[in-house]
Parts: sequence; structure tokens; C-alpha cells
Amino acid sequence: MSQPSMIFTDVDYGRQGKQVDWLNLPHSVTRSAYGAISIPIAVIRNGDGPTVFLMAGNHGDEYEGQIVLAKLVRELEPAHIKGRVIILPAANLPAAMDGARVSPIDQGNLNRAFPGDPHGTPTFAIAHYIDSILYPMADFHHDLHSGGSSLRYMPFCSMRNSGDAALDARSLAALRAFDAPLSMVWAYNPENRLAGAAAARRGLVSLGGEFGGGGHVDRSSLAMLDRGVRNFLQFSGVMANAEPLPAPRGTRMVEVSSRDHYVYATEAGLLEPLVDLGAEVKQGDLAGQIHFVDNPARAPVPCFFRRAGMVVCQRHFGRVVRGDCVAHLATDCA
Repeated sequence: MSQPSMIFTDVDYGRQGKQVDWLNLPHSVTRSAYGAISIPIAVIRNGDGPTVFLMAGNHGDEYEGQIVLAKLVRELEPAHIKGRVIILPAANLPAAMDGARVSPIDQGNLNRAFPGDPHGTPTFAIAHYIDSILYPMADFHHDLHSGGSSLRYMPFCSMRNSGDAALDARSLAALRAFDAPLSMVWAYNPENRLAGAAAARRGLVSLGGEFGGGGHVDRSSLAMLDRGVRNFLQFSGVMANAEPLPAPRGTRMVEVSSRDHYVYATEAGLLEPLVDLGAEVKQGDLAGQIHFVDNPARAPVPCFFRRAGMVVCQRHFGRVVRGDCVAHLATDCA
């Protein structure tokens, strides 16, 4: 049995109506001996029906999802739904307020902290509450990401293969209903500490996605994400109106199925990208080359693609060290 969470709240998840409140994680520091980290949460409930859990701010420097969910908190009313919607727009609040991928308190990466620890540092305590309290209430889940400060992505919605064929089929149907221009299946899943992996273990129909990047906010990504989230809510059956989903605009289905989709820097230096985001490349093509401004006579070191595919992600920062991801590909689903 999971240990009880240290987080306390005045939210009543069974109450009808709309509540906008906070999850309070005790955090005793010099300036506040009995203080708490107050993480905003909204719960909208109207009668019986499915529960949809939407979260953003898993990484604090990924902004599109935080904006879209903050708007949804203000706009969604009980009369609009039949069931329950739980919204966590800044899941790792310390990271969100710092505009950083990880928490400034414990350097914790929430998307590498599941299933969490109720007595761990703040990031692990937040992960534990999501995994042990919020996930068991939910039927559907969407974790909204973008590339953050260090990466630029072609915006896409995604699902993660869980190994449960029936669950994956339902998640794939949700992915198609979201109707992003580009849809990704993460078929290569070596990491089980992610929020999406934890949601799958709980049996949730779960989506993710990368809806921008580079540490800025893209208007077209916001519009696509806003439309897609509302499609997802409609697909879940939580919306009170019985209107059908809008006609699909069409999506290109791609996947990441191996480590060979990724390109990594092998030296420290300045990265010169040699292809554009969205380019179609062949195995052996150059992704970029690393220059050494402290030794300009030294020839640059090339970085090669290990397979063919479409460039869906590139590093945003110019300086790299060995082990930094330079780019990654996606390939069309069979």
C-alpha cells in the first residue's frame, strides 16, 4: 500500500461545482518555519461521468501548456461538463516560477521522479501525490510539454506504447481525435520514471506531446494546443454537449522506435546545425558539426544521423558538451 502523502488541501474532489485552490506541500525553511509550497489546482465537477486530468508545468520552462490550461481554468464551468475535470497547470510549481526545467529547490526533474516518494524532496513528493492520489481518480490524462529552453520541436501530440494492446488502442484513438498536424507514437520506452509511463501503469488513456520549444511561446502552437485539448475533452465524453468532434484536419503519424533516432554530441564546443527542423534526411547525413573557438585551427567534429527520417527536434542552445542531444528523428509509422 502506498504511504500517505504529506500534501494537504481544502479541495474536495467529490464536491459538485468549481473549485480553484491549492495543493500545499509542507516546506520548512529559514524564512518560513511552517511554510508550504502552494501548487494551484482546479476541480470542476458536474454529476457522474468520466474524470479527465490535465497537467502542464511538469517542466517549468515549457510554457504553451501552462498558458492553455490557465485559460481553461478560467473558462470551463460545471454546466459545460458531465463528470469531472482536474487541472494542474503548474505541476512542478517551483520550476514553473523559476522558468526552469528542474526545481530550484532540489534540482528535481518531475518527469523523472515517478512514482515519487511522499517523504522525499519536493519534486518526488509532488510526483507521489499525482501518482497515488490524482491518477487513481482519473480515466483520461494529458501531460502537456514543449521542448523547453534547450530544444526546438516541430509541435506534435503523442502517446506512449504501454504494452497493453487494449489500452494502447484507446490511447491511439485519443491521439487521432486530438488531431494535431503531426502525431507521435513513442515506441521506444527505456524510461519508466515519466508521468506518462506512470499514468499507463494506472491504466489511464494518456497523451503527451511537445508543443513548441526554445523557451518562447509560439502563437500557432497555442492555437493548435487549445483546439486539441478541447477535442480531447470531447473525445473523453466529459463534455455535456453531444456535439461530434470537428472534422479531422488530418495528421501525419510518426514514431520514435530506437536509440538510433537520436544524435548526440561527442565533444564540447559550438554546434553548427546543418539541416533544418522538418527536413527529411538519410542515414549518414550530417546533423551538424562542433567548432572549437578556443582552438580555431582544429577541424570541426561532425555529428551524423544514424538512420533516415524526419528531423522533429534540434538543440536550441549553441554550446554543447559531450552527451548533449543535438537532434532527433521520427519515422513514418508502418
